[in-house]
Amino acid sequence: MSLIYKILPAAEWRAAKAAGVFEGSAVDHADGFIHFSTAGQAQETARRYFAGQADLMLLAVRTEGLGEALKWEPSRGGDLFPHLYAPLPASAVVDARVLELDAEGVPVLGL
Repeated sequence: MSLIYKILPAAEWRAAKAAGVFEGSAVDHADGFIHFSTAGQAQETARRYFAGQADLMLLAVRTEGLGEALKWEPSRGGDLFPHLYAPLPASAVVDARVLELDAEGVPVLGL
């Protein structure tokens, strides 16, 4: 099983679980797709975009079943990042965990 990761506010995940689908965060809506990271990319994503933010979750999402809506596109430093051009079914999430912040305020992913 291949996994990709999404960092988001806990309130957004609670709402998505209740609805059965995650439609994306504000930045996802602005860009037209849901942003994800691989295990190797996720900690830098946390440092760059989520430092100092409390009450965050890390979702582990299985890529099987996302179909052609999942695209691998160049982004930061030319690395290929997973972008989902469709809502994310909550059933694709295989793990959701609360993130703690380190001494510098960066979420600790533990991947």
